[in-house]
Amino acid sequence: MNQIKRYFSLEFWIVLLMLTGAAFLRFYDLTDPPLDYHPSRQLRGAIIARSIYYQILPNAEADKRELALSIARSTGRFEAPILETLTAYTYRLLGSEQLWVGRAYSILFWLIGAVFLFLLARRLTTPAAALFALGYMLLLPFAVQASRVFQPDPAMTMWIIVAGYALVRWQETPTWRWAIFSAVAAGIAVLTKPVAGYIVAASAISLVLGRYKFGQMIKNLQLWVMSIIMAAIPFAYYFSNRQGNIGAYFTNWTASLAYLLKEPAFYVRWLSFLSDLVGFASIASGLLGIWLASTPLRSLLLGWWVGYFIYGVTVPYQMYTHSYYSIQLVPILAISLAPLAEIIHERLKDLQGFWRLSLAFWVILLVVYPAWISITTARAEDNRAAPQYWAKIGNLLPAEGRIIALTQSYGYPLMYYGWRKVTLWQTSGEQELAALRGREKDFETTFTNRLDGMDYFLVTALNQFESQEELRNALYEKYPLLAEGNGYLIFDLRHPLQ
Repeated sequence: MNQIKRYFSLEFWIVLLMLTGAAFLRFYDLTDPPLDYHPSRQLRGAIIARSIYYQILPNAEADKRELALSIARSTGRFEAPILETLTAYTYRLLGSEQLWVGRAYSILFWLIGAVFLFLLARRLTTPAAALFALGYMLLLPFAVQASRVFQPDPAMTMWIIVAGYALVRWQETPTWRWAIFSAVAAGIAVLTKPVAGYIVAASAISLVLGRYKFGQMIKNLQLWVMSIIMAAIPFAYYFSNRQGNIGAYFTNWTASLAYLLKEPAFYVRWLSFLSDLVGFASIASGLLGIWLASTPLRSLLLGWWVGYFIYGVTVPYQMYTHSYYSIQLVPILAISLAPLAEIIHERLKDLQGFWRLSLAFWVILLVVYPAWISITTARAEDNRAAPQYWAKIGNLLPAEGRIIALTQSYGYPLMYYGWRKVTLWQTSGEQELAALRGREKDFETTFTNRLDGMDYFLVTALNQFESQEELRNALYEKYPLLAEGNGYLIFDLRHPLQ
């Protein structure tokens, strides 16, 4: 009976209410095309999911199935397509492609991760502090936006939290059940997205060092089994079957940009970028929380923070350009702030009368304000006309011939909605990145090489086209304009002007 009362206590209903409100914020406007937040990353997932769907669809047209596979192969594979496969089989159950499915799964994963974060904070801090950590993870506007995307990042974050919870339970009670559970959760986190390895490995090492001396670690069979399981799960996919492009990813995003780590400006840009996402006060307070935390929580926090930092310096360019690369910082900050929330709660819990009412007002404001920001952000964009626009562009392009394009989001909107595969002309941002890597080439050489064997040049990124003066002049001077309309230009490369 006491157990039943505990499960249906006021705390239970508060958590349920918070989860329900968080689900509403994320499911709001769910069917809007996924072009609101890093569309290239979301549509890549959609393209891969569609290729899987057409493979398992028994009555799919052979030509369309092959085209779907061909387009998917051109996107590059860096993670195991777990979310995409799950989404494709759900398409099969529903009878058609429904892009909101991928988003719905990501939301579900985030909410599950939030529950485990609450359980973790509840175990290592006070109930009030745990509720604060839960609220931070659920209501932070960046977290709302980044957790409703067709990307593997919310699932990866969930598994990082689950692994952290299981590792803490294992540290408290080193049974085989918790050892295996924590190792499996950590392995799946890395399988979902390899960059999770930095955080789960660092947290595991920190918690192990907090319990065992080096000599004990060497003789502990559980630790050896846990290490093997953690490594074996991602190894089976990424290395044993030679899936993914880990080597190419390391070369392009780590080795060629490592010199950025020597520049103080990199760390300033990184911190400034994070301040825009989560607030500088949250970062400073979260770091302070490490010193205020209890011993087991401090071990976990040290591992998570150190792992996040090591991860950041291995992909320096993305850390100040791609917000979703820091999505796992949200639960790290949430539980880092819990020790401060615990101290503040102790000071405030004895307030009476007017001061208690004024405190309630501020608590309500802390909930309503970020929720309102999330709703207004979702309402600010309406991309429902985009699928028809890209389908129209796809229909306008000649059926035969190779196409090079200066277009948005790596050409994925055209590939997905227009069913057309294109070769990309670099945007200004990509040209700057090439310069950072030391791979900058003169325009004439690039123009000649890139257009070799191409039949049409499509332009839909008109602002980019205007800013690239050499490209604009070269196309107008050398090739006839085949078609022009609202937001697009098509040049005929087969018949150069005399």
